[in-house]
Amino acid sequence: MTQPSVEIVTVANAKAGTLALDPVVFGAEVKPHLFHAEVRRQLAKRRAGTHSTKNRHMVSGGGAKPWKQKGTGRARQGSSRSPQWAGGGVVFGPVPRSHAHDLPKKVRRGALRCALSLRAGEGALHVVDALELDAIKTKRMVEILRGLGLGEVKVLIVLAEPNAMVERSSRNLPGISVIRAEGLNVHDVLRHKHLLLTRAAVEAVEKRLGDPADEKGTKGAKA
Repeated sequence: MTQPSVEIVTVANAKAGTLALDPVVFGAEVKPHLFHAEVRRQLAKRRAGTHSTKNRHMVSGGGAKPWKQKGTGRARQGSSRSPQWAGGGVVFGPVPRSHAHDLPKKVRRGALRCALSLRAGEGALHVVDALELDAIKTKRMVEILRGLGLGEVKVLIVLAEPNAMVERSSRNLPGISVIRAEGLNVHDVLRHKHLLLTRAAVEAVEKRLGDPADEKGTKGAKA
């Protein structure tokens, strides 16, 4: 496995060194089927699941028999709220439920490694030494992104710690999202063409995803 690396720059786009990246996190083999599985899981979990219909017992009215059982020449009916009647109950309609489903932890972590490796391989991974603002200023954030050559593209900014100045200065910029390293996910990585991480954020991501030892199954040993 080759050792990937990336140049570190300052907010003024001046070179500040080179950072060797963990090949487990940023140099993994890209497996698109993992993207599909994880994004599907994320979007399913976000669904409200509040869709609902009424069955024949929940529809109001219909307590009286529409007509007598025999002698009318028509089919017998017990209630006007039966499913075959207009305004009647719905058979097997949707009910409130959760659409969430689980994926193994190994698959979820593997999908995120693949997404980060994809962006690193495309040259769309950018690292700044630090990202600090003196005040909440959207104009200043635009200047920084343009100076880094990221002014006209969709960018996901990844921070190691909460930073109200950066987060609030970026929230009105179209195509720009800010996320913390602990919440980094496949869906957000894939829907942004470029990633901008601080050096501390890279370390936090590598700490979170760099050791796959906890995912390896252990075979039972003979007594």
